[in-house]
Amino acid sequence: MWRGLYTAATGMISEQKRTDVIANNIANAATTGYKRDLTVHKEFHELLIKRVNDFEEGGTVGLSVAPFNSLAELGTSREDVTQIKGFNADPFNRPNIGRLGLGDYIDEVAVDYQQGALESTGNTYDLAIVGDGFFAVQTPEGVRYTRNGAFFKNNAGFLQDIRGYNLLDTQGNPIRIPANVRDSQISIMGNGTVTAPGNATQLNEVTNRLEAVGNMAARQVLAQIQFVEFGNRLATQKQGDNLYYVVADNEGNDPQAQAVGQNVQARIMNPNAQPRPASGEILQGTLEKSNTAIVTEMVELIHNQRMYEANAKAVLSQDSMLDKSVNTVGAMG
Repeated sequence: MWRGLYTAATGMISEQKRTDVIANNIANAATTGYKRDLTVHKEFHELLIKRVNDFEEGGTVGLSVAPFNSLAELGTSREDVTQIKGFNADPFNRPNIGRLGLGDYIDEVAVDYQQGALESTGNTYDLAIVGDGFFAVQTPEGVRYTRNGAFFKNNAGFLQDIRGYNLLDTQGNPIRIPANVRDSQISIMGNGTVTAPGNATQLNEVTNRLEAVGNMAARQVLAQIQFVEFGNRLATQKQGDNLYYVVADNEGNDPQAQAVGQNVQARIMNPNAQPRPASGEILQGTLEKSNTAIVTEMVELIHNQRMYEANAKAVLSQDSMLDKSVNTVGAMG
């Protein structure tokens, strides 16, 4: 009875967590480059329920009784727990209790990397990723990765996201656009190469702005966007604000320098945590929308609510049976 109470309670906890995940997906349905989360449920280990001296094999009572072929040959046996006042249950359809489930829990909140819809904006610094890949931005916590390609040029000419984090090139440096070049003259290729007019760039000491110089009819490479992917999608985890960070080991922590004590397990380094050139493609003047479908999430939310209510009713039923066992049956003794 207690097990039933706890099993239903674990179901409620799991569905509550799943509700939070679905609500977060709905809240980010309009967030550029957002990837929806999925909850992965896992069942606790089952218990094999069995009564002592039940039939081990069809046609045999216990272990000390010879095999039989019919009910007439069976007779009676003290080891036959199905015998009640001389009546024996059919041994060929022996009672089967089976396995008892102990509920489930949320094993993982996984990210669905399915491609989001593309929206053409015409803005020079709006970038969408088609296929696998991340942009690298510099944050106060270090380099982070994002699929949100809504960048803009600040007053100093640096490309940044809406939080003011600089977009990085392959050398780990911020990308700066010359002040004397129109936005329409900036081209960003599918591999992240940024080109502009001129033969070279120089810093104007008076205005402290980068300027393109030389033959303005020619084209020069300003930088190449750090456009990367990872060998395993589990190598990155969500940090928040549409950012991802690299998981250093199987627990998301830096490896220990030395293991102390027998109970300290060696952490496994993630071999796919090293970024590599992305296999996807960058589209200029386009944004990738969230891959969250409102209708699908609402259906999942309704289904989740029904599951929660079913578990809640199971808890109430178990509580009612416990109440009768303690206050009614117990009082009769």
